[in-house]
Amino acid sequence: MSEEKNYTQALQHPIFKTISGVSEKLKTEAYVIGGFVRDYILKRGEAKDIDVVAIGSGIELARAVSKALPDRPKVQVFKTYGTAMLKTNDIEVEFVGARKESYTKESRNPEVTQGTLEDDQNRRDFTINALALSLSKENYGSLLDPFNGITDLKNKILRTPLDPDITYTDDPLRMMRAIRFATQLQFTIEEASFQAIKKNKERIKIITKERIVTELHKILLSPKPSIGFLLLEKTGLLPYLLPELTALKGIDEKEGQRHKDNFYHTLEVVDNIAKTTDDLWLRWAALLHDIGKAPTKKFHKEIGWTFHSHEFVGAKMVFKLFKRLKMPLNDKMKFVQKMVFMSSRPIIIASDVTDSAVRRLVFDAGDYIEELMTLCEADITTKNPKRFKKYHNNFKKVREKIVEVEERDQVRNFQPPVTGEEIMETFNLKPSREIGIIKEHIKEAILEGEIPNEYEAAYQLMLKKGKELGLQPDISFKEKLTN
Repeated sequence: MSEEKNYTQALQHPIFKTISGVSEKLKTEAYVIGGFVRDYILKRGEAKDIDVVAIGSGIELARAVSKALPDRPKVQVFKTYGTAMLKTNDIEVEFVGARKESYTKESRNPEVTQGTLEDDQNRRDFTINALALSLSKENYGSLLDPFNGITDLKNKILRTPLDPDITYTDDPLRMMRAIRFATQLQFTIEEASFQAIKKNKERIKIITKERIVTELHKILLSPKPSIGFLLLEKTGLLPYLLPELTALKGIDEKEGQRHKDNFYHTLEVVDNIAKTTDDLWLRWAALLHDIGKAPTKKFHKEIGWTFHSHEFVGAKMVFKLFKRLKMPLNDKMKFVQKMVFMSSRPIIIASDVTDSAVRRLVFDAGDYIEELMTLCEADITTKNPKRFKKYHNNFKKVREKIVEVEERDQVRNFQPPVTGEEIMETFNLKPSREIGIIKEHIKEAILEGEIPNEYEAAYQLMLKKGKELGLQPDISFKEKLTN
């Protein structure tokens, strides 16, 4: 970690010189603050989002900066919050006037009054986000660090600038942000701050579901999401957000028979999948793949603990969870449902990989067979090296068989070669259950390998099944075929 007091090197992008020049003309002070400064010092890569605080009107500064830029970017103004934003080339700059904030108990939206830079730094959530760099010409790049955030960065500590009890009471979303930053940066939440989150956990109820989901997404997209979910559980926030996960916690024992703790198993699965994919919705599937186990858990004297149909129950729970959290009830949700519903299928067939089982797996998974296999491989959390190797080898065989069956039978997303319309014409039928029976019979025969996935074989089977159902081919249709 650098000890330098001047960070001119951080401000090489031309936008900073423009803001500096414009603020001097306006006779105001401007500072870069927050995430840009933090991430520069942590060497987290080049930031695309820049927060600028002005001593005065942030909106006025934004408009003046826009006029000074060659591309004259459009300025979006958010009068309610006293902020303005513009995009230029590859970056997004948000301007805000330095302010003081005061809160009521019922809302996280503060009463805002004009303030100094110090006032603005006081209102920041964490010391590491209160770091500011001056854009004034006389001290360009100077660091203003009233809460010793540099030391907290060095020690990997998350600490609030003011009393954490006040910080989290005022804006309970900051509790989620603390856990999110702890996960993303792999920092420790300072003890007083941690205790304040536990004390104020119920306040999370005033935060909108959309803001909570945004933070959950960021936790899930971290390199090691389990850090965040363990913190949510330890602080007592998790039952307010995802009670379906809390319900998985604990190990029951009866007559000497125990089951694994499905909560900690789930977190291992999520960490495993985070090593192989950045797909947010596949990570959600990993997080929710076992939620049906809590409501389906039963003990049987002969066989011990069971979770029959937990995949089916879990898939239905996904819909309720998405609806409750106001998440999109669209193809993303259906994808997560499908992954949860099918999460045990490859495991079941892995020890005896038959062509027909793989055909059905590929047909049912469709375009998501690769995602399903990735999820199932992440689901291997055994600590026994022999079992670990055995399970992975079994999945390797499944993958090989998928390729083989796909090349030969082409069953992914297939429709029976004979259409419903053709069945209706052949037997001179109106829409009826017999059409569905014949189509299903052809589909099953292909999946079982009884006939190839080809038109002629399917057509002959259609005639045969039609005859069993007491149907006769229409003479005029047959004549049409022969002419």
